[in-house]
Amino acid sequence: MKNALLRKHVSDYIGITFGALLYGLGYAWFLIPFKIAPGGVGGLSQILYFKLHIPAGTSMLLLNIPLFVIGIKYLGKSFGIKTLYAIVLGSIFTDLFAISNLIKWGILTDVIEKYHAVTGVYAMTDNILLASFAGSVILGAGIGIIFRFRGSTGGTDIPVAIMRKKLGFSAVSGYFLVETSIILTISLVFREPNILILAYLNLFISSKICDMVLEGLPYVKGVYIVTDSKYETEIKDKILKQLSRGVTVFKAEGGFTGVPRNVLFCVINRREIGKLKDIVKGTDRNSFLIINDVYDVIGTGFRSRIEQ
Repeated sequence: MKNALLRKHVSDYIGITFGALLYGLGYAWFLIPFKIAPGGVGGLSQILYFKLHIPAGTSMLLLNIPLFVIGIKYLGKSFGIKTLYAIVLGSIFTDLFAISNLIKWGILTDVIEKYHAVTGVYAMTDNILLASFAGSVILGAGIGIIFRFRGSTGGTDIPVAIMRKKLGFSAVSGYFLVETSIILTISLVFREPNILILAYLNLFISSKICDMVLEGLPYVKGVYIVTDSKYETEIKDKILKQLSRGVTVFKAEGGFTGVPRNVLFCVINRREIGKLKDIVKGTDRNSFLIINDVYDVIGTGFRSRIEQ
């Protein structure tokens, strides 16, 4: 039991380390050079970096540590050691892999100088849109991995959590208010309207990538089948025999007719959708199907993503 727990902790810290590395690269190579501010502490750190010449990673740490202390005080130990580890490591990687260090180490110097000749910016691309997209994807992937291994990047997670607990804000409202305030502040400080547009683009892409890393792409489908009672048993038997999938029967009632009826539900792989449609429509042409994405399944016939 102790060995299993130790392996779990080691696995979590390795995962958080990799996520923090991506987090730092996304900022250092793409977002910071072009002043693309995705909100959060990473966005605010750019003000300190460009206006006061404090290294971006150091700025993140300076901003995050007080927030971390506040989080511990008001929210308890949920913002624990793994969060602190991710905060510190993300800040270190942001400064360690800064473009200026790559030039100092002689890594990709020719490429970086070529891009600098075009834009006047030291970055891993000479196109601000590519920088925004690449930085968003890498940043979102890094944050998603950190979350997946039970860490947190701190930052705006903490004031949003406090707003939820103390003021009754929903998470969505809290994040919108905090991130919008930060993005607008950065746009005003740098006096560049394009930053505002790119910041929201970055926020959208990185959020989607983060969700994708956490949940994965939907690999199975949940299907609700509303059919006439005289076809119900036939459809159920065909699914059991031809697809080898279980079927759950829900008791329901027609909203217009008030007639009691059953709704069939089953979970299938994406490749089985066509077969299921053929079974249902071939039996009852007037049936009604609802097909939803399912991101994880734990049970017979399916292997959970957690176990993969």
